[in-house]
This record gives sequence, structure tokens and C-alpha cells, in this order.
Amino acid sequence: MAMNCILILLIYILGAGATLASNAKNAGKIALVTSLINAVIALILTADYLNGSDISFVQQWISNPNISLSFVVDGLSLTMLLLTTLLLPIIILASFNTLYSKANQLYALVLFMAFAMAGTFLAQDGLVYYICWELALLPIFFIGLLWGSDEWKVRKRVMVTFFIYTFAGSLFMLAAFAYLYTKTGSFAWTDLSKAILTTKEANYIFLAFFLAYGIKIPVFPLHTWQANTYEKSPTIGTMLLSGIMLKMGLYSILRWQMPIAGNVSENILKTVIVLCIIGIIYASLIALRSENIKRLLAYSSMAHVGLIAAGAYIGNTTGYQGAIIQMVAHGFVVVGLFYLADIIHNRYDSYLIKDMGGIRSQAPKFTTFFLIILFASIGLPGTFGFIGEFTLLFALSEKELLYAVFAGTSIILGAYYMLKMFQNAVLGSPNTKVFSEVTTKEYVVLGIICVVLIGLGIYPKLLTDLFI
Repeated sequence: MAMNCILILLIYILGAGATLASNAKNAGKIALVTSLINAVIALILTADYLNGSDISFVQQWISNPNISLSFVVDGLSLTMLLLTTLLLPIIILASFNTLYSKANQLYALVLFMAFAMAGTFLAQDGLVYYICWELALLPIFFIGLLWGSDEWKVRKRVMVTFFIYTFAGSLFMLAAFAYLYTKTGSFAWTDLSKAILTTKEANYIFLAFFLAYGIKIPVFPLHTWQANTYEKSPTIGTMLLSGIMLKMGLYSILRWQMPIAGNVSENILKTVIVLCIIGIIYASLIALRSENIKRLLAYSSMAHVGLIAAGAYIGNTTGYQGAIIQMVAHGFVVVGLFYLADIIHNRYDSYLIKDMGGIRSQAPKFTTFFLIILFASIGLPGTFGFIGEFTLLFALSEKELLYAVFAGTSIILGAYYMLKMFQNAVLGSPNTKVFSEVTTKEYVVLGIICVVLIGLGIYPKLLTDLFI
């Protein structure tokens, strides 16, 4: 079964090629079938892992410098692989019936991006990991640039800013790997995590990684690219960015940054945690005043991932587990929320909350789905979002009670601005435009997301057995 993880990567590449070679009419179907095949393979891989199979693939690639095509499946990487492979068909299905020009090129980019993200989660060689990390940036840049909203000049400025931010930050990570290679003679995670670093060396390595991961997540004050990029990207791009791609940064904290540079100065670690918490409050306050529903959700996402990052940087077992749980919960929640916003935009031709209202009386099924996903977003008990948030806040309180107190404001502020948005957008007097009930495709997509959020909220052991 060692080839299974490689098989997933190969299928994404082959699917991308087949999609590119197809016509626009069949591109979405080929992309969906490709993503479903990999979802099944990932589930088979999960069963093998739980049965105790040792699943890894290591092949020497370049002898000097010492670089290996090393892909390893463990509890952390498998959880992120599942998130990628299970969310991708949902995202692709959600985009059906959207009239994209040159759809074959779009879906080919989506599958290539999935290949790069899966490679990032599986790679155990630092340079291979870095290559996959950078490759994931190219397709989302072109997706936002070519299929985004607003006029060309605006989205070009937004996407170029996003590209420069993330690429520049990644160069610091590459420099850190280069330095670590001089210390160990290897890029392998097993060797790098055993590297003996002085506190000064650990500080520089930690900060170099932080610039790459803090931008990708994003963490305050490295967040300025996010809201505009989410808003101007097409919905399929926004869902890929928020649902999966930003998890690359969070995952990398747990996989690379903390194991390698864990003996960083306590003052630096405290500063980073405080920045994460400032970002939670800052993003929540901006969300309170946002009139555009897509922008509101972008800042809501920033607040939630700020909490995940803070928990990941705590460095204890509870924070580690809470971060993984909330990464999965946030992935499904944010994809659901952006899809709901897209449905509203398709009906009303507007993302402005003031243009909405009265949806409940016209579409009760849509309202029900909206309410379930919203409750998961604000961490209502019985949903998977509650388990992740509770675990993270508990981890923060173990480190410093004030961390948990200030980070906990995200729950209060989040509940306020999300429920206020729901009240203005869904309740109240009906809009002059008719809001039709959910279609079969929308029902399936939203239904799957709700089943996952409630199912794992009631029985989280189904997931946590992978990494606890």
C-alpha cells in the first residue's frame, strides 16, 4: 500500500491533463470524477493506517545535495490529506452550472493545485515540501486573475499583491532550509527535527518560518492581502484558498516549525501568540462593520485561523490536537459559508447585506442549511466547531489564562456578527427579488457539509483516532 499516497498525486496530475485536453462541457465532470477517485483512495489509505500498516514512499532523487522523494502518511498528514481529498469534490460540485469561460483550463488548475497541496501535506523532505508549497501558489494566482470578479486592473493588482506577499515570505523559509542543510547534510524531516540548534539559531529559523506561514494563514499584521483576494477571487478559488490552502500554513507550524525550532526564545513565542490573538480581535471587529458578506466571511475566517495558530504555537499536546480538529472543522465550515454567499449572489446579484432579506419565508430549506453551518462557525455545542474551539481555548488556558480570556472574545464577537448578518440577510421583510429554494446540487453540497459538521460534532472519535 506504500504506493497509494503516490497514486493520489499521480491521479491529480493525470486528471489535470485530461481536463485540460477536454472541452469546456466535460471539464467539470472529469475533474469531479478525478477528485472522487482520490477521495476513495484516501479513505482506503485511512483504513490501512488504522490497521497498523506502515505507509511510506522514499526514493533518492538527487544525491548531491541529498534530496529524496519522501512522502509519509502519519496521523497529521493523513488528516490533512483527507481534508483535501474530501473537500475537493464538494468544491468542484459546488461550481457546477457556473458559466466559466475556458472551464477546462480552470478545472485543470484546480486539480493541479490539489496535487501541490496534497504533496505539501505528504512531503517529508524539506526541499520537496518547499517545491510543492510554491507550486500551489501558481494555480490560485491564475484562477483569481483570469476568473475573478471586478475589472481586470483591480483583480490584477489584488492577485499580484497576493503573489508577491506569499512568494516573498516563502523565500525566507527556503533560506531556513538551506541553513539547516548546512547543519545536518539532509533535508529529511527526521534529520532536521533532530538538529541541535542554539537559541539564537532557533530564533532565526523560527522567524524565517513564521514569515512564510504567518502570511499564508494569515496572522496579524501579515494579513493585508487576504480580504481583497478572497473578495475578488471566483467562489471556487475562495473556497480552495480558505478551505484548504491556508491550512498549509497551520499544518506547517505543527510539522516543521515547532519540531525544528521549538527551543525558540520564550519572548519570541509569546509575541507570536499575542499577534495571533490580536488578529482574532482585530478581524472580528472589522467583520462587525463589514457590509459585504464575502468580505465579512473573509475576516471571520481570519479570526478563526488566528485561534488555530495560537493553539498550534502553544506547543502542548492539547494545542496540537485542538489545532488539527479545528483545521478540519474550519475547512468544512468556511467552504459551506462561502458557498451560501455564492448562492445568495446568484439569486440577488449582490454581495451587499443591505440588498438581502426575507429569504426564510421563500426558502426554508436554504435557511436551515445556513443556520446549521452558522452554528458550527460560532462553535455551538453539538457541532464539530465547538469541539475544536473548546480544545484550543483549554490549551491556551493551560499556558496562560489571559490568552484564553482574550482569544475567547472571538466566540462572543463571532456569535454577534454572524447572527447579525443572518438576521439582516435571511430574516426580515422579503427582498423585491424572488429567492428560489435550493436546487438538487445545492441540496447535496450543503447536506454533505452539514452531515460532516454534526456527525463529527457528536462522534469526533471518528477523526481523532487518526492523531490521538
